[in-house]
Amino acid sequence: MTSTTEPAVSLSGVVSSIEYFVDCPTGTVEHYFADGVVHWSDELYRIHGYERGDVVPTLELGMSHIEPADRDAVQAFWTSVTTRGGPSSIYASIRDLNGRVHKVLLSADLIVQDTEPTGVWGLVVDLTQSIHADRHQLANEAVAASALSRAVIEQAKGILMGRAGLSATEAFDRISSYSQRTNRKVVVISQEIIDRALTLTHQDQHQPRTEALLDLFRAL
Repeated sequence: MTSTTEPAVSLSGVVSSIEYFVDCPTGTVEHYFADGVVHWSDELYRIHGYERGDVVPTLELGMSHIEPADRDAVQAFWTSVTTRGGPSSIYASIRDLNGRVHKVLLSADLIVQDTEPTGVWGLVVDLTQSIHADRHQLANEAVAASALSRAVIEQAKGILMGRAGLSATEAFDRISSYSQRTNRKVVVISQEIIDRALTLTHQDQHQPRTEALLDLFRAL
């Protein structure tokens, strides 16, 4: 057997393409220390499931939408930016008015006027669709790679069945056993069988079939 690397897998034409640009709604929040006023951009209202005029934004309202598991971390983050400044970021989950969970990145820094901090300004990026698209692409790639690996294994089984007179079960058991003994993946062994069979096919055409088989399956 000559090959020790995994077979090259091309996903071209197998994995469905996704849009290069994924919609990541982005909103802003401003909190002013002097009067406690909080301003949300229109997009931030929508991320939370509201429209402008439905509610009066407050820190308490925003915090109530943070998923309980992330609430303490977000509170500590906001306090840190308020007291020590930024820029700083945190990843968290929020649940909108309709019960949908959004994965968001919150980046914040102080608002400074005449060298004095007067509030905190934040940018909220909704990463939900981007994460979904990434997971979808990774899942498709995994499925495609799995399908190609299965095809390699089936081809190797076919070679063993056709040239050594083994059944499908016996062929796979032979490959699997060798895989365990050498601590290498079944698909790697299968590709080696295919490569070796192709090499024999293009070598001396007068080599006795029994010798070729012996050479091909010696390690198995």
